[in-house]
Amino acid sequence: MSNLPVIIGFGGINASGRTSSHHGYRRLVLDHLDTQSRLDTLTDLATLTNKATFYNGLYYLAGEAKGLTQAQLTEQLGDQVKDATLIRPIRTEAYDVEKLVLNKVAQIVPASGDCTCIRMRKRHLPNQLPDNWQVSQIDGDTVEVTISGAFTAILPDTKRAPVSAAGQLPDGFDPSSLYQSRNHPRNLQMTVFGASDALSSTGIAWQIMQDHVAPDRIAVYASNSIGQLDEAGFGGLLKNPSTGKRITSKQMPLGYGQMPADFVNAYLLGSVGAVGSALGACATFLYNLRNAVEDIKSGRRDLVIVGGSDAPITPEVMEGFRTMGALAEDHELCALDGSNEADLRRTSRPFSTNCGFTMGEASQWIVLTSDTLALALGAQIHGAVAGVFVNADGHKKSISAPGIGNYVTLAKAAALTESILGAESLRHRSCVQAHGTSTPQNRITESHVINETAKAFGIKDWKVAAVKAYLGHSQGTAGGDQLAVSLGLWRYGILPGIATIDHVASDVHDSHLAIQAAHHEVGAEGIDTVLLNSKGFGGNNASAVLMGPHVANRLMIKKHGLKAMENMRSAQEKHTQAANDYDLQSMRGLSNPTYKFGHNVLTGEDLLINRHQIVIPGYAKAIDLSVSNPFEDMC
Repeated sequence: MSNLPVIIGFGGINASGRTSSHHGYRRLVLDHLDTQSRLDTLTDLATLTNKATFYNGLYYLAGEAKGLTQAQLTEQLGDQVKDATLIRPIRTEAYDVEKLVLNKVAQIVPASGDCTCIRMRKRHLPNQLPDNWQVSQIDGDTVEVTISGAFTAILPDTKRAPVSAAGQLPDGFDPSSLYQSRNHPRNLQMTVFGASDALSSTGIAWQIMQDHVAPDRIAVYASNSIGQLDEAGFGGLLKNPSTGKRITSKQMPLGYGQMPADFVNAYLLGSVGAVGSALGACATFLYNLRNAVEDIKSGRRDLVIVGGSDAPITPEVMEGFRTMGALAEDHELCALDGSNEADLRRTSRPFSTNCGFTMGEASQWIVLTSDTLALALGAQIHGAVAGVFVNADGHKKSISAPGIGNYVTLAKAAALTESILGAESLRHRSCVQAHGTSTPQNRITESHVINETAKAFGIKDWKVAAVKAYLGHSQGTAGGDQLAVSLGLWRYGILPGIATIDHVASDVHDSHLAIQAAHHEVGAEGIDTVLLNSKGFGGNNASAVLMGPHVANRLMIKKHGLKAMENMRSAQEKHTQAANDYDLQSMRGLSNPTYKFGHNVLTGEDLLINRHQIVIPGYAKAIDLSVSNPFEDMC
């Protein structure tokens, strides 16, 4: 009998805000929510972005305004926090799009009188200043350099960036300020926040979860698709020598793509269980989810943290994707709209007339357990993952071009859904969270995959969503964005439409699909299953079957009995209240991420080892060394 992998917690951060308690989802459907849910999410964004603080245990402070209620706060700041989220112009904290440094030019500068003065960015100064240079601060990052005698100057050659929009984390949110970040790359700062958010969302202390299982029956599967490419990671490692800066001791190790998993193990959980980091371009999150699902279904693991974190909004990464022809450039958007000014809120237009994708950044995490452990914990059930399918594209001409693998993964996901829940559920109560990148090629190829699958399984109007229209493309974490938004569907009954489009492109295959700008009002239990779809560079395809909590509960009743499920309700209520308390503290800006640096560090001398088990201090259960022979029929 297989175990059902159920989601008991979820959290993270992306361009729509904090993920837990569905806040990120709510931002996408804000105008369709009840008043209190709308107030809560706007309040959460206001404190998250440091535009407001909670004080005296009663009211909020915003600027000079004191004693504000939630309603007053959101009346004052609502438009600001909405403007500071989703796809929008790239902020200068990331880099200056007006002065993108593409290369540097050597120039002989003659002396003017006794000396010459030039202004330049502080970050362009060499580490070792020549003897004839004197530097004085002007403002911000600008310095004035006074140089005596003639000299050769290496001056930055700048121009306006061709791409000036991205799905950035909310303006004003700084994950490095929430813990001792110690020069961590931005990606890992996001990891600490996102994974902490997911763990707290369960309403169950990690120690309690850990005590229910043996240490080796826990796992963390997480990674990103391109590593940490900012100054504190591989980005600085590669460019510092050419800019006169030294390589630090942290840039090499902290640049690796598996670091999100390593950080969660070392600084949040203290886990000694299994760890893995699958990389599969845009399908990376679903690759890691597949490893977790297969482990739980087979009985190898009981508790798995799955996640991903990508921070690709750097000048070099953006320019790399742009030169591939992958990103929507400002002038192309102007041409699409017949306008002299690019609409930077609508740069991503999946399945419509479009010109490229929009970069995003995100950190998304879920806590996944077996149905048996969820029952024992009395955990909240947010959904279940019945299966994840992965297939390659076969022979290719271009390594980045799409192929046939996605037809296999999506068809298998549809077949599994039909096998578990029946044809009627698949045809009338399922939908697709498309990869939906907003490139001309994707709109044709992915729509054909989904449309042909719909035809094969007798689906007439398959609802198709594409969250990249709001969030941009967070690379390897994109599947996590899709999953997080899908969980909100079962709380509020709304499948977000593709709000940035005003038509479906004529070359999109949609004879059996329902693609629209308006939200789909389906009801909290109107959809049984969401099929998550990812198509990645190199031929990395993945499709996952995500089932709603009402379906997961029904399957668990069938396995464990109605009485057992009813008996867990009091524990569920307690954990739900604890999760709600965490949410309230977060909305007030009073919660901080978990970060246990140097906590309970063990060595081999601390372990008790005998022939049958390993006992680890701080862990309630021992690791069993009774390993059966898997090749008994051959021995």
